[in-house]
Amino acid sequence: MLKIYGFSRVNKIARGNTRDLRVLWALEEMQQPFELVGLDHPAKDLNVEAFRALNQFEQLPVIDDDGLVSSESGAILLYLARKTGRLIPSDPAGATQVERWCFTALNTVEMPLLNLQMIDFGKQDKGTNAYRDFLMQWAMRHFGALDRWLDGREYIATGDFTVADILMSHVLTQTNDPALFDPHPGVRDYRERCLARPAWRRTIERYCERVEAG
Repeated sequence: MLKIYGFSRVNKIARGNTRDLRVLWALEEMQQPFELVGLDHPAKDLNVEAFRALNQFEQLPVIDDDGLVSSESGAILLYLARKTGRLIPSDPAGATQVERWCFTALNTVEMPLLNLQMIDFGKQDKGTNAYRDFLMQWAMRHFGALDRWLDGREYIATGDFTVADILMSHVLTQTNDPALFDPHPGVRDYRERCLARPAWRRTIERYCERVEAG
């Protein structure tokens, strides 16, 4: 059976926004069975040789599918989509669009948002931090591009919900800054549309019941 390594305990600030949620959400949408292996991040379960054999970077999520081991949430989602034939079109043109938007979520949109998170977690003065202002402008440019792309579209890559929507909408949960969302209501509506899906609601509810704040 497919085995997923995810969190059983994680720092309070990260709880509810860890990347194993992307894989758990995808599997809930796909209705695929799996075995969950919970790891205690504060207790350094990821920093031992046994786990490094699965992911030398000591990060989650990781899957072990009968000996096929993979890490990185985007790679895992594309693998699962191709294996199951779900959340990705069967035609090459449609599949290419899903892949394109998976990489866009992780390589383009997530970069400034992740950097903003790091600054805000450090509690630096937002009003005088020139680098934060630069990141906000960077993120604003990407939000503007997303807003234009989403005009008249329900989902990001195709007419149907795909793994690209899981990645993009989860990336967008890394901020709630009204300075980004207020000028781009289409991006906010898209995120909320994805997060309203029953599979996501079940996933996050089970996660919050299971994963402790360390």
